[in-house]
Amino acid sequence: MKISSKTILIKLDRIDKNIIRALQANGRIQNNDLAREIGLSPSSCLRRVHLLEDAKVIQNYTTVVDPQKIGFQLILFSRIWLLGQDAETIDRFIEAMKELPQVMECYIILGECDAMLKVVVPDLESYRKFQSTHLTKKNGITSVKTDVPSQIIKQSFQLPLEDL
Repeated sequence: MKISSKTILIKLDRIDKNIIRALQANGRIQNNDLAREIGLSPSSCLRRVHLLEDAKVIQNYTTVVDPQKIGFQLILFSRIWLLGQDAETIDRFIEAMKELPQVMECYIILGECDAMLKVVVPDLESYRKFQSTHLTKKNGITSVKTDVPSQIIKQSFQLPLEDL
C-alpha cells in the first residue's frame, strides 16, 4: 500500500486488493483463514489489515440486515431542493439528516436537485409522517419529490477492485 503525497488517494497492491475482496465477501473471516486465503502468514496478514484500517481504507465492519424481514417494507428515494445554496442552509440540512435513523444514505447532488436521500420506513403512513416532520423548512428544505422503487434488481456493498 502506497499513500500519495495528496494523502487522499491510497494505491493498493494486489495483496491489499485480495484482502479487501475477502473481507467484503466475509467481514467475519478469522485472520488465520484470511491469511491462508490470501497466501500470507497470519502475522503479515494482520499487519496489512491494520494498515488498511489505520489508513481508513477499511472504515468499519458491519452486518447487512434484510429490512423487509424485520418490518421495514419501504425503501424510498427522496430528491431534495434546499431553501438556498448558502453554507448555513446546507450545513443545517446535513446535520439534520445525520440525526435521522430513517435516512440510510444522503448525498449532496450536482444537478437538478440539491440532495438525494435513501429512506427506509415500515409503510407509506410512516413515510408521510417522516416527511411532514423532518423534510421541512426547519431543516432547510423547500421541496421534496419521492420515488418508490418497484423492485430491487441489484444491491451491493462490494467495491469493484478489479477496476483500479
